[in-house]
Amino acid sequence: MKDPNGRLILVVAASVVLTGCASIGPPLPPALELPRPPADLRAVRKGEKITLSWTVPTRTMERQNVRSLGKTRVCRGLDTNLKQCNATIGEVAPPADFAKKKDGQKLASSYTDTLPADFQRRNALASATYAVEVLNGYGRAGGLSNQVKVPLAETPAPPTDFSARVTAQGVEVTWTGAVKPPVPGAIRYGYRVYRRAEGSQQKITVGEREAGVEKSQALTDRSFEWEDTYFYCAESFTVITSTGKADVFIDGDDTPEVKVFAHDVFPPEVPEGVQAVFSGPGQERFIDLIWTPVTDTDLDGYNIYRHEEGAAAVKLNSELVKTPAYRDMSVAAAKTYFYSVAAVDQRGNESGRSEEASERVP
Repeated sequence: MKDPNGRLILVVAASVVLTGCASIGPPLPPALELPRPPADLRAVRKGEKITLSWTVPTRTMERQNVRSLGKTRVCRGLDTNLKQCNATIGEVAPPADFAKKKDGQKLASSYTDTLPADFQRRNALASATYAVEVLNGYGRAGGLSNQVKVPLAETPAPPTDFSARVTAQGVEVTWTGAVKPPVPGAIRYGYRVYRRAEGSQQKITVGEREAGVEKSQALTDRSFEWEDTYFYCAESFTVITSTGKADVFIDGDDTPEVKVFAHDVFPPEVPEGVQAVFSGPGQERFIDLIWTPVTDTDLDGYNIYRHEEGAAAVKLNSELVKTPAYRDMSVAAAKTYFYSVAAVDQRGNESGRSEEASERVP
């Protein structure tokens, strides 16, 4: 327009448009979609195997949902603190159902590392440091997970010839172990025996034995219940002792389980010290018997046997005698009686008879 005022209006309008475009600012960089590193890495050692487990990340470093998940690198080193994954010992594929997971659903992943024997021997008093690094679908990671340390000392091989049998004293467990003398002030080796009841997964420690110069080892379990079925096994272990630090225990591998039915067919101990004493003149005739108590924990009582010269012994009591004493009221004058006592347990097993004690009725 030729009107000067008109031209002025168009210039101002253009200026307003340009100012509006500048207010948007520079474009933001694209999200990298780096998975957030796991913070719950755990390690469990059993023998030469280290089982690592962790929760698969579902959020990115930008707090967005992970859309594309790649492999997970498993890292191991001797450094106290790993700066980066320089030594990758394995890779774990993403869970097959990752893409189908529901919101808030947690998925777990794991990896098992087998320690090389020479690596353990070279670093017997050291620890390995483990971490994992989760990659996105483009092969990039947000960093290492939390780090866990695992001692590297060797554990003995599990015992061989492991067996268990029921005896009168308890369940006797025997095995053949390795010759592993302790390293003074540093490492000692041993074996631990476990028992579990049939139908239960809870294992109870029965006892331990140090590994040393003797291959053949044994222990007796007395803490079980008769007439129940049990499974026994043994595992090796290693203990690392450091001055000023708590001992480090490393569980070795287990033997196969051995099944035992604790059937009690074993009688109590034979009573001892039986004495027979006549009541004395001027009293009602009777003979008192006393003996040393039998200390078996499952003792139920005693049977009393009597016979005359040249006759067979007969049992006097109709019910078990509960105390180590008995009074025989059925005696006659001018006769000699011979007595013996047998112990009976709660399952009806009867011991042999004691040495006889005799007494004459005047």
